[in-house]
This record gives sequence, C-alpha cells and structure tokens, in this order.
Amino acid sequence: MSAVTIRNLTLGYDRHPAVHHLDGRIEAGAMLAVVGPNGAGKSTLLKGLAGAISPLSGAVEMTRSDRHAIAYLPQAAEIDRSFPITVFELVAMGLWRRTGLFGGLSKADRQAIEQALAAVGLTGFEARTIGTLSGGQLQRMLFARLLVQDARLILLDEPFTAIDAKTCADLLDLVRRWNSEQRTVVAVLHDMETVRQAFPQSLLLARRAIAWGPTDEVLTPENLLAARRMTEAFDDHAGICTEAA
Repeated sequence: MSAVTIRNLTLGYDRHPAVHHLDGRIEAGAMLAVVGPNGAGKSTLLKGLAGAISPLSGAVEMTRSDRHAIAYLPQAAEIDRSFPITVFELVAMGLWRRTGLFGGLSKADRQAIEQALAAVGLTGFEARTIGTLSGGQLQRMLFARLLVQDARLILLDEPFTAIDAKTCADLLDLVRRWNSEQRTVVAVLHDMETVRQAFPQSLLLARRAIAWGPTDEVLTPENLLAARRMTEAFDDHAGICTEAA
C-alpha cells in the first residue's frame, strides 16, 4: 500500500458540499482517526476515500492496485438486518472481488471464513441469520468480513459505537494487529479517549480541516471549540461551492 494523497478535495451530494477543499496525505501504514462534531463530513470523507461517491472537485490520488485493496466498513445502522442471509454468507461476501458475485467458494475460502469468525469470537454462529445477532455480534461479523478481504487500506465508520466494552476491546485489538501488519487504517471515531490511546494521527474535521497531524497536537481544547463553531456556522442550504483552494 502506498500513500494516499488528497488534493483540494470537495465532496457532497447534489453538488452541495459536505467536505470543502481538503488537502493532506495518509502515509502507508498510518493509523488515522477522523474526528469532529456531528455534521462535520466525516462519513462523507470515508465514502470519498472508498470511491463510493465521486468528488465535486479535487481528487483522491492512489495507485490502481491500491484502489482494489480497500475494505470499507459502513456504520452498523446502514446494514439491513432484515435481509435473509446467514453470518457465513455475509462474511463470504468479503471474497467477492476474487470469486465474483456468483462464484463458488473453494476449500481454502471456507477455511479463511472460518478462521475470520474464530478471530472475532463467532465460531458456531455460521448458520445464524444476521437479524438474530446482538449489536456487538453484528459488529464482530462485519470485522470478520474485513479480515477475509485482506485489504491494505481499511476504512472504518464509527466501528465502536453502541457495542459492549468487551467487543470494543476485542475489535480494537484487531485494529492494532492490522497496524502491526503495516496496513493503513482510517477510522471515524467519537470516543476521544480511544483516539488518544490507539491512533497516533488525527484529522479534526468541520467540513474543512481544522487540524491534521499528531493526535496530541490536534485534539486541543482550542481546536475542538473551533471545529464546533465552524460546523454550527455552516448553512446546509448554501449554494454550490465555487471557492478556489
């Protein structure tokens, strides 16, 4: 995985920007937390990095091979838990780039899925439908899907929200393992204590970057106050952004 360069990036919906003129560089192997008030554009930024939405202007620059080595975990609320699919089947979806949507699973694929479920503590849950899982079990399953993807860039949107402390600790250990393997992790987080303990780099976002760098230099009271004020000042009904960088 090479570095990801963000150049004058503006992202939004219906041409109304949610992230404005962002510049920065995510080094290979980085552990970057994206923090900021509600409505700051954090989830939008992750979708832009994942390629789920296209820039209104600017660019996310990475190699073609790196674009095919991204694993993206959306917020748990975006998962349709009424869909009739088993835990095993959903985790297997992490292999679709290699097997195709309708490709069969090899013995090695099945072993990889079983190992991923064991790594997150869900051995024995293979045949359970996802609608029967607790919040913590659902998140463990989604992390298992990330494991089988074996990606070099991992994007996590609020991965520790509304789960029990044991699950949070277990999944944070997995994130640290990815870091030890020199994978790049970018995570939207709300718990500042988790950010300070586990993420050496932080981006404080309020639709614009307030600060980006070492976590202890970013998460100052002054910066956090500036982020809150800037987010409150934005008009969601403002026109299309035309400001130059």
